[in-house]
Amino acid sequence: AVNQDGASNGLTAPNGPSQERVIRQALANAGLTPADVDAVEAHGTGTTLGDPIEAQALLATYGRERPDGRPLYLGSLKSNIGHSQAAAGVGSVIKMIQAMRHEVLPKTLHVDAPSPHVDWETGAVELLTEAREWQTYGRPRRAAVSSFGISGTNAHVVIEQTEPTGRPEQPEPASATPLPAVPWVLSGRTPEAVAGQARRLLSHVEARPEASLMDIGLSLAVGRSQFEHRATVVGADREELLAGLRTLASGATTQTAVRDTRHAGKTAFLFTGQGAQHTGMGMDLYHTYPAYAHAFDTIATHLDPHLDQPLHHTITTGHHLHQTGNTQPALFATEVALYRLL
Repeated sequence: AVNQDGASNGLTAPNGPSQERVIRQALANAGLTPADVDAVEAHGTGTTLGDPIEAQALLATYGRERPDGRPLYLGSLKSNIGHSQAAAGVGSVIKMIQAMRHEVLPKTLHVDAPSPHVDWETGAVELLTEAREWQTYGRPRRAAVSSFGISGTNAHVVIEQTEPTGRPEQPEPASATPLPAVPWVLSGRTPEAVAGQARRLLSHVEARPEASLMDIGLSLAVGRSQFEHRATVVGADREELLAGLRTLASGATTQTAVRDTRHAGKTAFLFTGQGAQHTGMGMDLYHTYPAYAHAFDTIATHLDPHLDQPLHHTITTGHHLHQTGNTQPALFATEVALYRLL
């Protein structure tokens, strides 16, 4: 449920009655009573203004008419990771889902005593100063999450644990064309940081022999920040890549384990001229990388009507490849496709 404070306590001050209303609306939407919810993940920013208002709203809703010995347990993820701004609510949902999975209500950090600004005697609400086993009481575990925006928007959602199910059968993955080589990219703010990352990655991969080399390469390329000092390891198999990591971890380099620093400015690509052509050039890349094949085929579509024979035929068979009228288009298509791949 979502509502708005409206014209109440000002832009940055919470409104308790609005919070109570959004809680009751969420419970009504779920067809539940307050006693059906075990825990609330509070907005809980740790302020002397906002926390007492939120606590009183929870006491007035979830804290009433609860079974003896079953208080509402209250915690906040912000004690662990701080305020993640617009992602704060999502983080709290993730926390409670993981709590359900592990059947434990996590403790809230840095809490030693309840706030004296809250009348805790008005309802059965208890702070999670210690982790607790999450009992089921003969029904699914349920938790609620509050998230309040600075402009007065209030959101409250109730989540419920599902019945355990067997893992769905996964279809056998289609056999992928093996890559002729896999690059692993590392970076750091200093050369020592790059060597340190190489050591950590080496340890990680050695402990996980089943890890996909391609998946690791993708994560390193798109899932990490890139800093000034760079290094790349290229290998056709696991042992070559591990050997490259050992080289970088020691501060050395080889032809397949290189390092350098980022240079400001534009990037230019320099390709060879006529004379380097050979039968089958680039075809391993064509059959391995869709980006390369797409670029090559696009060029061939435009050039083939003007040539004596198709580009693909010229390169794969070598027929008349060394005649300039075929050599130049073949080199052009290969070089542009290679650029698109890079």
